[in-house]
Amino acid sequence: MDFTAKLRDKFVEYGYGLSDVAAEKFLGYYRFLVGYNGKVNLTAITDEDGVIAKHFLDSLAATPYLKEGVKLADIGSGAGFPAVVLKIYRPDADVTMFESNGKKTAFLEALTEELGLNGIRAANMRAEDAGRKERYREAFDVVTARAVTETRVLLEYAMPLLKMGGRLVAYKAHCADEVAAAENAAKILGAELTETKEYALEGNFRTLLIYTKTAETPEKYPRRYARIASEPL
Repeated sequence: MDFTAKLRDKFVEYGYGLSDVAAEKFLGYYRFLVGYNGKVNLTAITDEDGVIAKHFLDSLAATPYLKEGVKLADIGSGAGFPAVVLKIYRPDADVTMFESNGKKTAFLEALTEELGLNGIRAANMRAEDAGRKERYREAFDVVTARAVTETRVLLEYAMPLLKMGGRLVAYKAHCADEVAAAENAAKILGAELTETKEYALEGNFRTLLIYTKTAETPEKYPRRYARIASEPL
């Protein structure tokens, strides 16, 4: 079975529709990722089944939280999961990818050009630096982050980027301890855990933590990286 057939079968199995245009772009994404991975270490998962399930399908878990024309920021975009996957599936979304690694930023720029995607861009900067810039602060409806850092640190990265009422969608594996540890950070930063969504993916259990911005984030946040790392809220 070729890649596109596998992709269609898995999308149907998990309840996702798939247009011919999107299927073609996912195939192009897979080929470009595997080819580029030889010169830049982007992912340890390169087999067809693994990429379809563990990267593409997992990334799509955030789609119910994306309104029409959503302004989305992705923190630590790396190989483009979930940002590029979400853009392919939801072309109406306006996406900004924050990636501090220059080589990975170059990959993201090359990938989006290769796939002919508009309304998506990569910014070579740390999220906490973006949160202090006027053009990015309180500019987004949704912030996504997949396997980036612990929740209390992630909240300090994300909340300054969100508009009031905006949501952080954090992709996690096991997170019960993290949620408890993040209660103080959430209170300080104006965030409320409004939903915990658990789902199974090829026998593995995953979780989305949905935090909603319910109060203004104090201007002094986010702090500098060294301070966040050494003294998390």
